[in-house]
Amino acid sequence: MERVCFLLEVRADRLAEYREAHRKVWPEMLDALSRTGWRNYSLFLREDGLLVGYLETDDFQAALAGMAATEVNTRWQATMQPFFEALDGRRPDEGMVPLEEVFHLA
Repeated sequence: MERVCFLLEVRADRLAEYREAHRKVWPEMLDALSRTGWRNYSLFLREDGLLVGYLETDDFQAALAGMAATEVNTRWQATMQPFFEALDGRRPDEGMVPLEEVFHLA
């Protein structure tokens, strides 16, 4: 199992909208995440826009590829893209660069 943590930056002027969008994640998106191996997935948002994501999966690259192949992910990423800083034309899921795990207390 892989534990994955990543950082993204939400635009300061869109924080409230971003939070609201995640109170109503589409059921088909939740289903697709589960089917493609995303477990224990959490997002944490700081007031300055720093977004910390955490998930567990058997294979992160396979989980990303599985989601990329779904129509619902294409729609979700297009909806979410305007909320983020510094993606340089990439989708938010393409900006998820895992941080190196340096310690884990099991």
